[in-house]
Amino acid sequence: MTIHHTAVVLGDNSNAPTRLQQHQRYHQDSHGWIDIAYHFSVDRNGNIYQLRDPHLVGDTATSYDPTGHFLVVCEGNFEEEQVTEAQLNGAALVFAWAAEQYGIPLDTLAGHRDESGDTSCPGESLYAHVTDGDLRSRIESILAAGPVDLPVVCGPEADAIVAEIKAGNR
Repeated sequence: MTIHHTAVVLGDNSNAPTRLQQHQRYHQDSHGWIDIAYHFSVDRNGNIYQLRDPHLVGDTATSYDPTGHFLVVCEGNFEEEQVTEAQLNGAALVFAWAAEQYGIPLDTLAGHRDESGDTSCPGESLYAHVTDGDLRSRIESILAAGPVDLPVVCGPEADAIVAEIKAGNR
């Protein structure tokens, strides 16, 4: 389980859906990848977005091989911004779900920089929660509470949620 940041300051969270579309275009058009590089994204307010199918290998513009990695990206530049509690909780929920769904051991939780020496990803503010055990502790708490539910929302319901996020209401 590998955590990343987008390394771009998000600003207002209402920008998150548009920013993800920009990342997707960049990953597909500039890198030639099949989709955005990561499996899930979490915005500043803790909203979770499914990106690439978790059964497909992610991509990276750095030197590590993401085969076998479950990739979560948090929207923002955590060299310049502080990660939010909502974002940490959202990332913990996604990782707990993946650990339960795919039997991924929690001791695999790492920052991108742990896999590749040529990056500072996921940024100091987010990486501190990996190194001090906080993120893992949050994941363990979710797992201890019982089955992890990560509902998939599609179609008009998803469109309505995205509209709420863009309006600054979620």
